[in-house]
Amino acid sequence: RMLTRTPSVIAQVFLFLSIVLVIAIAVIQINQQQILYPGLKYGIVLDAGSSRTTVYVYEWPAEKENDTGVVSQTFKCNVKGPGISSYESNPGALAKPFDDCLNKVKERIPVHLHKNTSVYLGATAGMRLLRLQNETAANEVLASIQNYFREQPFEFRGAQIITGPEEGVYGWITANYLMGNFLERNLWRTWVRPYRKETMGALDLGGASTQISFIPEDSQENFNSTLQVKLYGYNYNVYTHSFQCYGRDEAEKRLLALLLQKSNTGSSVDNPCYPQNYNTALTIKYFSGSLCTQSLRPANYYPNQLVNFHGTGDPGLCQEMVSLLFNFTACRDREDCPFNGIHQPKAKGNFVAFSGFYYTINALNLSGHFSLADFNSSMWFFCSQSWAQLQFMLPKFEEIYARSYCFSANFIYYLLVYGYNFDAETWPQIHFQKEVGNSSIAWSLGYMLSLTNMIPAEGKLIQLPLKPSLFAGLLVFLTAMALLCLLFLVYLCIVSHDQKNISCVEHVFIPE
Repeated sequence: RMLTRTPSVIAQVFLFLSIVLVIAIAVIQINQQQILYPGLKYGIVLDAGSSRTTVYVYEWPAEKENDTGVVSQTFKCNVKGPGISSYESNPGALAKPFDDCLNKVKERIPVHLHKNTSVYLGATAGMRLLRLQNETAANEVLASIQNYFREQPFEFRGAQIITGPEEGVYGWITANYLMGNFLERNLWRTWVRPYRKETMGALDLGGASTQISFIPEDSQENFNSTLQVKLYGYNYNVYTHSFQCYGRDEAEKRLLALLLQKSNTGSSVDNPCYPQNYNTALTIKYFSGSLCTQSLRPANYYPNQLVNFHGTGDPGLCQEMVSLLFNFTACRDREDCPFNGIHQPKAKGNFVAFSGFYYTINALNLSGHFSLADFNSSMWFFCSQSWAQLQFMLPKFEEIYARSYCFSANFIYYLLVYGYNFDAETWPQIHFQKEVGNSSIAWSLGYMLSLTNMIPAEGKLIQLPLKPSLFAGLLVFLTAMALLCLLFLVYLCIVSHDQKNISCVEHVFIPE
């Protein structure tokens, strides 16, 4: 009997240990698995605007959310010198200024990822105008950029001139992405689509064009300018329109050409939008050489002739002159057509105004949300200052910008109030903002987000404590051992039961 009991105890111990080990190994294997993400991916976008080029570096985890990368800006660099369209007569010279920013970018991105990092250059209204004016020169500028980037270690995906509606819609994507209107993290730190969250409209003011983009009240109504955008698995119908020649710089050139046209003398002109006592001499080519001012060009046009502009700092007259830059009669009082004969649905909801809008508001010492009355009083006060006083009022004083802020403020007023029909009630829904966190609000991030739809996601690599073959082998071995122990215990139980029965029978038949 003792002999039977010993194997039984041993079998029970082995059975127990086998079950405990199977459970322990499975739990460790599941819980201690280490998810090795394929790391980060990088993308570089060059925003080649009319007045300057800005280089942005974006990164995102190589696994993606519903086909669109979760992208963040990690670096920004302004290329020295003017915009690429200014190099029309010497395209070979435009590559050199890129070096400084590109060298910094190379340090930011791990060397082993350089060849897999895509570079995209998008040129906006400055190049759109140059292409209309001189297509050969525009192509030579783009070819010069192509040649420069072919010698860089990155994967260059081409330099292209993006359309006005594309610029508008990419700006809208950036603004809403940064405001968390497409994705947000839930309690479990995973990305989800926000429940019933409204998108924001986007207002962008560049040097040569301005864009308005938003989802109209009746998105089913078919406007010519509605684009369908797909992000994070959802579709959005965005109304967007780009007004060529209504960028800040081109609009001011039109004002200068208009002032010259209305002046009696051709060499000295009063400018009510320049600060009092400010004087500058500009060549006629500077403001009349543009495609936007062609219709205002004097009959006897001498490009290098100088015109002296004298600032009078007259807010009322400045406003009057700025109003002449807009064609409010082309619409013939149609409600859905604010200016220039363009059909536009009623602007609804909150808007974010960035780029030139933000810089001008900042110069007036305003920020974020404020009333239309506050804007008007700040503008009136600013426009009444002399050139000497302005130098103490501005946080950063640069002549070319400082002289033009009064014009910009009046231009913004007319564009938003008479152009887009914002009034005292809806004006506070506009938020003037430059960036969210460390990311600039600019079309380039929206461009990158759209392009990441085409960049394939990489799967997660799972590193386990035990190699799959060893894990499977151990499981088979321990399970087999547990089964053998169980069978052995059943066998002992049967043998023990039979022995009991025999001893019982013997007890009955033994004679007294």
